[in-house]
Amino acid sequence: MASTEELKSAFLELLEKDKEFRYAVAARIGLLEILKRLDGIEEEQKKVWEEIRGLREEQTRTWEEIRKVWQEIEKLREGQNKIWEEIRRIWEEIQKLREEQTKIWQEIRKIWQEIEKLRREVTKIWEEIERLREGQNRIWEEIRKIWEEIRRLREEQTKIWQEIRSMRESFERRFERIEMRLNRVERTLEKLTLEIEEEAREVVEYRLRKMGIRVELKPLSLPDMEINLYGATEKICVIGEAKVRAGASAVQELLGKFERMKKMYPGFLREKVMLVLYVTTATPDVVEEGKKRKVWILKATEDLTPPPAI
Repeated sequence: MASTEELKSAFLELLEKDKEFRYAVAARIGLLEILKRLDGIEEEQKKVWEEIRGLREEQTRTWEEIRKVWQEIEKLREGQNKIWEEIRRIWEEIQKLREEQTKIWQEIRKIWQEIEKLRREVTKIWEEIERLREGQNRIWEEIRKIWEEIRRLREEQTKIWQEIRSMRESFERRFERIEMRLNRVERTLEKLTLEIEEEAREVVEYRLRKMGIRVELKPLSLPDMEINLYGATEKICVIGEAKVRAGASAVQELLGKFERMKKMYPGFLREKVMLVLYVTTATPDVVEEGKKRKVWILKATEDLTPPPAI
């Protein structure tokens, strides 16, 4: 059989845990209505506490959110300060841009003024081009006339060349005839020259013999000159030229040959030198020059200048 303590403990446990038992007991003791009210109050109290607990949690979350909001506001304030600083810089930059824009508009105004000047210049250029075109058209017209004149001149030139060819053929025929005549004249002159040189040697040798000088005269060929009459004895040498027609230059030529012989060929010279010029026809100046230069000038029939004294 259970003890009193055990019964109490079991009774209290049933009161606590068994609702129906608790109501039965309360009904027995007249407290049922009170218990129901208390239970309602307890339920309400639980709900209130749960609501309070929820409010506290919500309040905690709210304060946490407020703290975060204040932190964010603080950050926003810092960011706002930076934004205001940036805005200040932006306004400064805008001011600079406005100043630059003013300058740009001034430059644009100047550019438009320059463009206007350029337009006027372009207008003048086009007017000049138009005048040049008109002048060019006149030039082309003149060029066309020039080409027509050139064609006409070419036709004339063709006719002239035909005439020139005809004249050239005629000239060549005449030249052949003249060349033939000149060849005959040249042969005649050569023959005449040889005859004069031979005649000069015979005449001069004869005159020298009459003067007591016996010397044989022959042509002398040197590397840089030809001498028609040359002869030498032990003490005397004769240097002479034979000419068909002689002027003063013939005397100078003979003296020049004598000077070259003195410089380059002194072995052909002797103690006494006789310079002789034999001519068939002599001008007055050759005689005058011969007298000055002591050159013996003679013909077959007479002495034109006196012979040197030997």
